[in-house]
Amino acid sequence: MGLPDKYMERQNVLNPEGQLKKGHFLHNLTTQNVSSGLISSTMVMTGPAIIILEAAAAGRFTDQQTINWMFAVYFFGGIFGILMPMLYKIPITGGHSITGVAFLATVTSHFTYPQLIGGYMMSGLLIFLVGISGLFTKIIKWVPKEVISAMLAGLVTGYVVKLVPSIKELPLVGGIALLSFFLTTKFSKRLPPVMVAVAVGFATLALTNGLSMGAADIPFSFPSIQSPEFSLMGMLTLALPLAMLILSNDAAPGIGALESSNFNPPIRKIVSMSGIFSMVTSFFGGQSANIAGMMTAISAGPDSGPRSKRYMAAIVSGIVILLFGIFSWKIVPFIQSLPKAFISLLAGFALIGVLHSSLQMAFAGTKYRLSALSAFIIALSNVSFLHISAPVWALVFGAVIARTVENQDV
Repeated sequence: MGLPDKYMERQNVLNPEGQLKKGHFLHNLTTQNVSSGLISSTMVMTGPAIIILEAAAAGRFTDQQTINWMFAVYFFGGIFGILMPMLYKIPITGGHSITGVAFLATVTSHFTYPQLIGGYMMSGLLIFLVGISGLFTKIIKWVPKEVISAMLAGLVTGYVVKLVPSIKELPLVGGIALLSFFLTTKFSKRLPPVMVAVAVGFATLALTNGLSMGAADIPFSFPSIQSPEFSLMGMLTLALPLAMLILSNDAAPGIGALESSNFNPPIRKIVSMSGIFSMVTSFFGGQSANIAGMMTAISAGPDSGPRSKRYMAAIVSGIVILLFGIFSWKIVPFIQSLPKAFISLLAGFALIGVLHSSLQMAFAGTKYRLSALSAFIIALSNVSFLHISAPVWALVFGAVIARTVENQDV
């Protein structure tokens, strides 16, 4: 009698001590985990890259500072996504925080470049301390999830709304991309609608307007270490909200995705390593390199094939985005050469899912309706007061209303 397939698979991959055999590393590559890895990496290389450029433009970054930012988050995010799954043999997928970038797009103009670098470093340190101390759950519980989600929804609504004027300005490109988004949503469970819409948008733009590498030929230069400037204001209005966004919108869903797929993630190590990598990334001008929530959900899901081999999806994703970071000096001029309406179109598509899930989380229940609505409106206003940005005020007022007016035990 032959052994069951699942038992044979386990015996072929594991040694007598229950550990993966070293010689089977490349043998664990399958079409399924490679496909999931490519889809995962595409998610972070499209819309998020566009939002980085918008945030850099808002902060009036030089070309070199912009390239440093792009290089840092993708290069070190890629290393994180290669190292962690290799160490723990589970699909811990690395990247950077798209919600963090969306937040930074609203505050880069309020800080000097050295102050931003200092804020990134303090944010990474906060994440590291939260990881090694086990305070992750307590900090997240201080502000209700509904309030955090409402604040995030308010942040990204402006980007998604720009889809409408962008489609008006580029009706053929925008219309076909939008149609492909809806068709993929309706008929395909495998392909991410955002990825299809972006690919179709690029193809249509190339056929109608043409694509070029841009007028500015930026010469290659090695990424350099940036000088930070630290301040209490930077800690309160930049580092703290950025750390909370990364912990709540990347670490929490990423770890949750691993647990829901019956993995046993080392939570403290994942969070603390996200902090360490974020601090290293900040030295080169990037805001974070951490476990990526949505990307981890893709790599850990059943579409990535046999559970014991899904960690390879994370490694494939890590390799791709690492290469994306290395060649950022060529990629940035290309993206900058695209029409502004097309960039807004891509950013809008990239954040549709974030807006939908955030609104659903914020307003699905009845517990924190007023506090969530207040946080949403304040964040949407994008009004700064006392040099403190709207997202921070949204979290503060939302938490206060939840604890007092709604009298909920957060």
